[in-house]
Amino acid sequence: MTLHITQEVNQDDKKLINKQLYEFNLKHFPEDLRGRYKEIQLNLKDEENVTRGGLLGEICWNWLEIHILMVDEKVRKSGFGSELMKEAEKIAIEHDCDFIKVDTLSFQALDFYKKLGYEVYGTLDNVGRDHCHYFLKKDLK
Repeated sequence: MTLHITQEVNQDDKKLINKQLYEFNLKHFPEDLRGRYKEIQLNLKDEENVTRGGLLGEICWNWLEIHILMVDEKVRKSGFGSELMKEAEKIAIEHDCDFIKVDTLSFQALDFYKKLGYEVYGTLDNVGRDHCHYFLKKDLK
């Protein structure tokens, strides 16, 4: 068999690669956690239905992973980020998650997450040469 590497961005290949990894991972998780996957999308809308931020994540097995939390700079520091996080935590609890994990950069929202009870479990220095990448977790049980 001859193989070669390409750099083509292809949605079908991306789906196949994700599916193969998912199927491999399933073999290593308890039966009751298999098939537990749900995308989470919370949208922050104004009175004119314009999106002013939101939260994107996914429930996978026994955790909720937050990929993106963004609040428009015009309404930032008004409590909307906390509201989005509380709603995400509520969803995680409803889906019997054990913890939530999120990551942030040193110039983003480290203190915000810490105020909400998240603890740093890992760091990666020299990100963008001058910053640190923080990995945080909040236990729900």
